[in-house]
Amino acid sequence: MRRIVVKSGAGSYAVVLGSGVLRGAQLELRRLGAATSVQIVSSPEVWRHAGRAIRRAFPGAAAAAKPILINDGEAAKNLRTVETLCRALVRAGADRGTVIVAVGGGVVGDVAGYAAASYLRGVRLVQVPTTIVAISDSSLGGKTGVNLPEGKNLVGAFYPPRLVLADTDLLRTLPPREFRSGVYEIVKYGIIGDVPLFQFLEKNLESLLARKASALEYALTRSVAQKGRVVSSDERESGLREILNYGHTFAHALETATKYRRFRHGEAVGWGMLCAAGLALSHGLCSEAQTERICRLVMRVGPLPAWPHVSSARLIAAMRADKKSRAGKLRFVLATKIGHAETFDDVAESKVQKVLEWVPRYLTRG
Repeated sequence: MRRIVVKSGAGSYAVVLGSGVLRGAQLELRRLGAATSVQIVSSPEVWRHAGRAIRRAFPGAAAAAKPILINDGEAAKNLRTVETLCRALVRAGADRGTVIVAVGGGVVGDVAGYAAASYLRGVRLVQVPTTIVAISDSSLGGKTGVNLPEGKNLVGAFYPPRLVLADTDLLRTLPPREFRSGVYEIVKYGIIGDVPLFQFLEKNLESLLARKASALEYALTRSVAQKGRVVSSDERESGLREILNYGHTFAHALETATKYRRFRHGEAVGWGMLCAAGLALSHGLCSEAQTERICRLVMRVGPLPAWPHVSSARLIAAMRADKKSRAGKLRFVLATKIGHAETFDDVAESKVQKVLEWVPRYLTRG
C-alpha cells in the first residue's frame, strides 16, 4: 500500500493506493473528523460490481444501503445531472457536516466533485476511483466539472477531495476496453515527465494490459506520484499543470464533435497524443526517432475507435472553444522529447489541419 500526499490550498490530502485499501476506509474517514452523514454517489453499473465492497468498507453508513446512482456516460456529464444529484442530496437530508463519497470513474468523480463544491457552498468529498483513468488522473488534483454542448469541462470548480481511496482490487472487473482506455493516460505520464515510466511501458506493456499486479502497481504509483507533484506546485493550472493536458486539446475536440458518444476519454486522449506527436514533429520540436517511439507505444495499447467523419475545420472550431485557448488562439501541450513537455501558443493552424489529415492515415499504416 502506498500513501501519496498531495498539497492543496485547502489543505493536504492523501491518496492511498494499493490492493485492499478499502479495508481501512473507516479509519481513514474518521481522520477527516465527525460526519453527520455519509452520502455515497455511484452509477448502476459500478454499483453492481463494487457495491458489496463499498458496503463492507462503510458499514455504518446508511447511504451504503441506498446510494445515489447517476448515469456515468460522458453524455450525462452535464448540469442536469448535477441538479439531479443535488436534489437527491436534499431528499437524503445532507447538511454541511455530510461527507460525499464518489465511487466510480471520471464522470462520477467529476459530477460528484462539482456537486460537493456547490451543495451548501461546499461539503467534504472523498473519491473512491474505480477505473485507471480515475485513479491516475481525474480523482486527484481538484478539477471538477461538467460539459456543455459547446465543449468539454467548460463549467466547474477547483475543489480538492479530502481523501482518495484507490483500491486496485476494484479494477478486476473493468471491461478490457475500459482498462485500455486508462492505460493511455498512464502512457501520457511517461511522455510528459517520466522517462523511467515510459521505458517500463515499452518493455512491460503486455504485462500491464494483462493486469499483472506488480506492473499495475508500479505504473499507477508512478502516475499518481507525478500528478501529485505537478498539482501540488500548480493547483490552479497557471503554468506547470498545463502539461497534464498533453493530447487533450485534440481529444476534447474529438469528444465534442462526436457528442461524447464514440470515445472513452482515454481513447480520445490516445488519438490526441498521436496528433500532438505529429504536430511537434511538423514544427521541428521533437526528433523523428522520439516521435516514432511515442506513436508506437500509443498504438500498442490496443485498437482505437475509428476516426470520425468530421471535417478538420469543425475540429479546429471545437479547439477554439476549449478552455485552454486564449482569445480564440489555439494552444497545445507538445513533447519536445520523451520525458519533457511544454505549452506552445504559436502553432500554425495550417499544420494543425495537416496533422488532423495525417494521423488517421498513420494509424491505418500501422
